[in-house]
Amino acid sequence: MSATPATLPPAATALPIRMVTATRYVTALREGGSMPGLVEADDDGLYVVKFHGAGQGPRVLVAELIAGELGRALGLTVPELVLVELDPALAPAEPDSEIQELLARSPGLNLGLDFLPGALAYRPTTEVEPDLAASIVWFDGLITNVDRTARNVNLLMWGKRLWLIDHGAALYIHFTWRDPAGHARRDFPRIVDHVLLPYASSIAAADERLAPLVTPALLERIVAAVPDAWLLDGAGAHATPDEHRRAYVDYLLTRLEAPRPFVAEADHARRP
Repeated sequence: MSATPATLPPAATALPIRMVTATRYVTALREGGSMPGLVEADDDGLYVVKFHGAGQGPRVLVAELIAGELGRALGLTVPELVLVELDPALAPAEPDSEIQELLARSPGLNLGLDFLPGALAYRPTTEVEPDLAASIVWFDGLITNVDRTARNVNLLMWGKRLWLIDHGAALYIHFTWRDPAGHARRDFPRIVDHVLLPYASSIAAADERLAPLVTPALLERIVAAVPDAWLLDGAGAHATPDEHRRAYVDYLLTRLEAPRPFVAEADHARRP
């Protein structure tokens, strides 16, 4: 996916993300407004798929891809993300009219998350290794993820490891793109509700470990993997997909500028 010098540098080669083709819609997972479904693909894999035709639109998929790949780059366990090609011809086979309509509205590329069979939702009473908890809190503060609370943990236990899922509520600046630079420097009060904050070690120490890993080159490679079609939905001030990509990079780099308010907020909240 190429870029022009006015937006992303030519060296911004997209992060490699596999593409699969949906062969069968298995079952609906009626959680939240995104209406994900369990889908079988032509590689015989099962994926939890979010559809760009769902009510919240493709920006949820953009947040999932950027946040998920950034989390993986930071060493956090995120199930593999894949681009899922969907032929709306699959829709008539579904008996549920709502699912038929969703599939018909979602031709082309959608986003899949590798299905973890037998995974269980994380229970907030289960202690987590302090440095891991701190890393996840820091990560969610960076991406403004409002959705890792006791009410909606978005964490799975699988293979004796903690897996991060469902980042569609992150990067919510992209629903307006109003004053992104100012928004990036704002406090993030919702961090005090983070489900892992009671188990976290120093967030400042996590900041020292993780912030240097989030480089402009990494962010450029991640956003270069976002399909153009997902960036054309009400882009507003962004005339092209590459300008839209640049906005995500600039927002996260501005959020990374020291001092980072969300770090002090989280450390203050975790103290008794």
